[in-house]
Amino acid sequence: MVHNPDDLLRGYVEVSSLPMIYYKINEAINNPRCSMMDISKIISDDPGLTVRLLRLVNSAFYAFPSKIETITQALVIIGTNQLRDLALATSIVSLFEGIPKDLVSMESFWRHSIACGVAAKTLATYRNETNIERFMVAGMLHDIGRLILYKKVGDQAREALLRSKNSKALLFLTEEEVMGFDHASLGRRLLEVWNLPLSLGEAVGFHHKPHHATRYPIEAAIVHVADIIVNALQWGSSGEYYVPPLEEKVWERIGLSTGILSTAFDSMNQQMDEITHSILQDELK
Repeated sequence: MVHNPDDLLRGYVEVSSLPMIYYKINEAINNPRCSMMDISKIISDDPGLTVRLLRLVNSAFYAFPSKIETITQALVIIGTNQLRDLALATSIVSLFEGIPKDLVSMESFWRHSIACGVAAKTLATYRNETNIERFMVAGMLHDIGRLILYKKVGDQAREALLRSKNSKALLFLTEEEVMGFDHASLGRRLLEVWNLPLSLGEAVGFHHKPHHATRYPIEAAIVHVADIIVNALQWGSSGEYYVPPLEEKVWERIGLSTGILSTAFDSMNQQMDEITHSILQDELK
């Protein structure tokens, strides 16, 4: 019986290790002696990552007027930190294997996660936030804790799913009933183990309870709203049967007019298929 998130993460090397390429890029960015060419070479030495990134930067995610043909071009136009965040987002998809199909379809899970990333990025764009890629990453990772539950404690995860469906309760609440914690708190702890930025941890950990986010309330609020939008539109699924409610005052915290929603939905729709294909193409072969 698990008692807390650390019980699931302790010693779980396959989950607790990000692709080394992310750490190499991050180390180079933080090294004043490393040039943009050095960073470009690190990325280019990974052909799979290079292809995924170039597909993504040439997709509707950016809609640049001319084609970006090299990683160096991408670094110049998008920025080093931004491309590092995209590398993180596209690399994590391949980390989780062996998830029981009766618990979740991995294609549906990642479609939901990518859609949440697109929605979070779109809302952040309307707020004129800088480095919107971090919102894409936060949205993509918001339900990552569920994959650990499905992988490590499948029987308890299955019980939570059945209890949610039968009682018409939100899944994160039945997770708390069955295990004593939910996928969001588990995901937040995983990001701490991965030593990822606190802003990502708060957005993931509090996407169902954004009022608990003390350091990064906007990030948590945006992912909270993005998750609700994606569940309502049924863009993929991580296992949730119902649409979570909008927490009181969250929309006011984001500071956007409801008048942007129609245009925002159109923007998300235009980007969804192409961005999903850009990230999942190799996984769905």
